[in-house]
Amino acid sequence: MTDLWASVAVLCAAVLLCETLRRAGARVLAGAGWLYLLEAVSTFQLCCCTHELKLLGEMAPPEPALGLTLTYMMTVVHVLTFREATCNPAAALEKVCRGTSSLKAAARVVACQFGAAFAARFFARSVWSLGLSDSHVRHQKFGFRCFDPLGGTLLEAAGAELACAFAFQAVVMHAHRVDEKLRVHVIAGVVTAAVYAAGNLSGAVFNPVLAFSLQFPCSGHSYLEYCFVYWLGPALGMASCILLFEKILPFLSGRNAAEADRPEVRKQKMQ
Repeated sequence: MTDLWASVAVLCAAVLLCETLRRAGARVLAGAGWLYLLEAVSTFQLCCCTHELKLLGEMAPPEPALGLTLTYMMTVVHVLTFREATCNPAAALEKVCRGTSSLKAAARVVACQFGAAFAARFFARSVWSLGLSDSHVRHQKFGFRCFDPLGGTLLEAAGAELACAFAFQAVVMHAHRVDEKLRVHVIAGVVTAAVYAAGNLSGAVFNPVLAFSLQFPCSGHSYLEYCFVYWLGPALGMASCILLFEKILPFLSGRNAAEADRPEVRKQKMQ
């Protein structure tokens, strides 16, 4: 239990630190500068917390129910504190494709995300070097090394990442149909279910920048193989989800996605 409480303390400290930076940035910055800071700080929070949860699961694994509860609770915290931040390069590229963001702005957002993910590696190692728990001490003795994160073949792991990204994107696209008070819990539930279903195959990361911070330093596979699993897999999952719900299904039903989302159409459906 000492390892668990030490990890909980690290998670709380990371969230409090990042929330302090967000609130301070909101007072000082505005416009694009604020958005870039928000992406960087939120991505840093996501990566730091996931580093700690991953270490806890590897070095001192709690009961499955407790581990999933921690995943659920941290997802709720992330969704509530991230504000407009996406912490995902795929989301930035999606905005470019939809014409809601310029390529330069998206490139800056992605750069902020990867910079924060890289910084999170060193922050996590600095915290672990303090030896706050036995798992931290043991990890330090191994030189902070992580080993093969894949529990199956490359195709199986990539397929797991694709499926997780598809499910997550589907929930995000339809979250507006759920009561506002329940949205965060629906998203957290889907993330927790994905971790439970695909965690043993790929870690259920389904986020390119999080995988860059979390899985890419691990031994066992080449950089290109990790790119195939953790970058191409989620990108295809997200793209196929958008294609299905915004092109294929509306085409089969005889209307376009924009028409289906019009207020009068939604009103007719409710009658």
